[in-house]
Amino acid sequence: MKLRHLGVGLAIALVVSAVGAVAGPAWRPRPVVEALTSETPDTAIGSGVVTVPVGTYEVRSELHTVQLTETVSVTAEVRRPVGVREPLPAVVFMHGAGTATHKGFELQAELLASAGVVTVVPDKRMDTYTTAKRDYHGMARDYQKTVDLTRTLPGVDPERVGLYAESEGAYIAPIMSADDPATAFVVLVAAPIVPPRQQGAFATDSYLRDVRVPAPLYRVIPRALGAVIPGGRLAYADFDPQPYQQRTTQPVLLVFGTGDAAMPIVQGARQLISDLAVAGNDQYTVRFYEGANHGIKIGDELAPHFADDLARWIQGLPETATASPRIAGDQPVQRYEADPVAAPHWYANGNNIVWSFVVPVGLLLAGPVAYGLSAIARRLRRRPRLPRTMAPGVGRWLAASAFAVVGTWVVFVAYLRQVADYAFNYRTNPAFTFGVYGVEWTLALATAFLLAGTVIRVSQQRRTGAVLSVPAAVTTGGTVTGVFILLVLAAYWSGFPDAFGGFGS
Repeated sequence: MKLRHLGVGLAIALVVSAVGAVAGPAWRPRPVVEALTSETPDTAIGSGVVTVPVGTYEVRSELHTVQLTETVSVTAEVRRPVGVREPLPAVVFMHGAGTATHKGFELQAELLASAGVVTVVPDKRMDTYTTAKRDYHGMARDYQKTVDLTRTLPGVDPERVGLYAESEGAYIAPIMSADDPATAFVVLVAAPIVPPRQQGAFATDSYLRDVRVPAPLYRVIPRALGAVIPGGRLAYADFDPQPYQQRTTQPVLLVFGTGDAAMPIVQGARQLISDLAVAGNDQYTVRFYEGANHGIKIGDELAPHFADDLARWIQGLPETATASPRIAGDQPVQRYEADPVAAPHWYANGNNIVWSFVVPVGLLLAGPVAYGLSAIARRLRRRPRLPRTMAPGVGRWLAASAFAVVGTWVVFVAYLRQVADYAFNYRTNPAFTFGVYGVEWTLALATAFLLAGTVIRVSQQRRTGAVLSVPAAVTTGGTVTGVFILLVLAAYWSGFPDAFGGFGS
């Protein structure tokens, strides 16, 4: 009996592991082979033009209302240098995913204004902005209203109004620069450059490598980020900024921090330069700031010289648009390309993602529901209790396997949440990432052997010729099938021991 149990358990484990390995797309990112060389570690903006340094002027701020529609308006904070009479350049700030109000970009806006550049930070419109749905073209139209207002402000040269776009905002700025030739310049900070789905997969890969997770977890990347989200959510994940970058004719300053693991900093710079060339535009300047994060900060402060370089580049246009060095600062390093992400097969894509869980959970619940309905019906008809139709012990094995597979998923989801927390906070904990993963795998494997014991005992009962009642048959079939499917799903999402040495990861 024990040998039979062991054999059936191993067979189930091997089948589940194999299906999990081959059922979905693999994750094999291409190493970066085309490097980008920084010409000098000095980030200073070249040319002989004379510009005003940061800290020259006192700064005054004022609030303005920007009417987006008849019923929707946002607040914009305008900062301007005190005591300057001639028309000045101005810059409109565009938020990334992490900021939303006119209180954002305080350091950048204050320092730029102290150098003689009018800065305008509007609120991001939030009534049309959610995690599930975002319209970058609509956001471009909203930000354009702030640009139009800025051109009318006293003391602003309307022909020298440009954009400062950070992170997600860098998807919107190329739309605006392509559609509005009057845009004077574009500053792209921590710009994704590639579509959100590619950038998200790249960032996840980088985070997981920094956290140092077990190898099988990497195949979650294409299976999660390559999928179409149910209900049409996250459709913006496939927005491609490249056609708009290829229509940008204005001077562009591209800025990255080399401590930013989320962005493809080498590939991004290469692609932007190539895209601008399509429009015949060679007005690019690229800067890499050593150790700076996604907001070009080190700790709570802006990276050294960033504000000075930014102010000089804006003020010195058009001379600074093509001034040497074109690419400067810390030497950028990118391990893998941010390539398009392979889509999962139909059975793990779109609405089928939801159904893949709903069906097995429903099967697990079918037995208790069937017994409950039967008991109610018999009570209403005043019939005796339903006789026992399962062999002794079968019910306990069914219950144990059901609780084990649910426990496996609870532990696995909790584990993934904690790994995500480590990744987003740039922390490592090998004892957790490997230790708890091993515990979860052990629980998953134990579930397979409990399922094996269940199958053996159910088959023994069938050989006795016992006739199961409808509730007993529903419970038996539903539990065995539901547990097996949930084990396969665990293997698909890397929550089951990988017996094939990382095949498919």
